[in-house]
Amino acid sequence: MSHNRLGKLWRYAWVSAVTVPLTQILLLIFYSLVGLPGTAANALAVSLATIPGYLLNRSWVWQKSDSHSLSREMLPFWALNLLGLGLSTLAVGWADRQTGNVLVLVAVNIATFGVIWGAKFAVLDRWLFTQANPKPKPVGN
Repeated sequence: MSHNRLGKLWRYAWVSAVTVPLTQILLLIFYSLVGLPGTAANALAVSLATIPGYLLNRSWVWQKSDSHSLSREMLPFWALNLLGLGLSTLAVGWADRQTGNVLVLVAVNIATFGVIWGAKFAVLDRWLFTQANPKPKPVGN
């Protein structure tokens, strides 16, 4: 693995170190304090944490500063998170029906997202954030 890719992976891990606790705090709030069912609490928590996740990954991990592309970046990023959301919501819903224990819901949520973490990095690195920043063409003398 190249030094550049290791640096991205390190920064990607730090973004996760921000977004995972944010998701868990939101999950705890929506489930325990607001009283939403596990699936609704999880869906809302993941949806809200996706926003800073996209912005941090794009600007800090892949150091993109050009304009955001809805079709090439934003929608595919949300689609990846929706995949994780779908899997985690199914898993959290099952755990909620089995135990009703908030700590089990948190553990199931983290485990589900952990499963797709590496695959998501590969997709983001190889396809989503690979387009070079457009550079102006030199003007002839």
